[in-house]
Amino acid sequence: MNISNIVTIIRKEWAELYKNSLVLFTVLFLPLIFAAIPLIMLWAMGGIESSLEAVASEFPQQMAGLCEGLSGGECSQILLAGQFTILFMMIPLMIPATIAPYSIVGEKTQRSLEPLLATPISTGELLLGKNLAAVIPALLATWLAYAIYALGARFLVSSDLAFSRLFDIYTLISVFIVGPLLAVLSVSFAIMISSRSNDPRAAQQITSLVILPVIMIFIAQLSGILILSPGLVLGFVLALVVIDIILTYLSTNVFERETILTRWA
Repeated sequence: MNISNIVTIIRKEWAELYKNSLVLFTVLFLPLIFAAIPLIMLWAMGGIESSLEAVASEFPQQMAGLCEGLSGGECSQILLAGQFTILFMMIPLMIPATIAPYSIVGEKTQRSLEPLLATPISTGELLLGKNLAAVIPALLATWLAYAIYALGARFLVSSDLAFSRLFDIYTLISVFIVGPLLAVLSVSFAIMISSRSNDPRAAQQITSLVILPVIMIFIAQLSGILILSPGLVLGFVLALVVIDIILTYLSTNVFERETILTRWA
């Protein structure tokens, strides 16, 4: 595998894709909005004093061990803000779902994909370059937004203990391990859809459906139906590894150079 070919693909993708205003908005502003939401929750709850008993009545299942040693106000802060951690798992899904379909179908409409497919570059190099061109911005945007959130939370949460509970190891796993796995899932799904489509908007709309399961988890978490426990987070990691392997294999096989050249020519 030629690394220089992959780097060339990534540079080409970035040079073309970020001329798209929708892509720029998704990469630059959406993560900032998602970082602001839990910070607003922390700020709003910062001036509210409540007893642990009152918090336990509102969040009976989430309380288990999380609020030990904290005041009622601190407990309320981390419980409410913690519900929105899943937003940082949506970013690595949404950004590739915007970038990846356009990187394939958009090139078809511009008549730039056929010459690229006719070059000696391998299918693996081409798809890896397009994958990385979508995954890298998604992860950088996610981690930057999370860093902004963590920095703001440091000033809004009154105690070190509450801060450590808000950013425990399983929350970090959700952002720094589950996030990349979700980004790979989103890109692989986007490539599968784009390989069989010739309309960038339709491909993006279909690819955006990959976000629905995370939205459903978010709603279930807010309603108390689902609690993101350590075991559940680790289960997500294992499941996503398997799903990513399957989708990567399928997306590579669906992307048939000769078929695309003859069908789209």
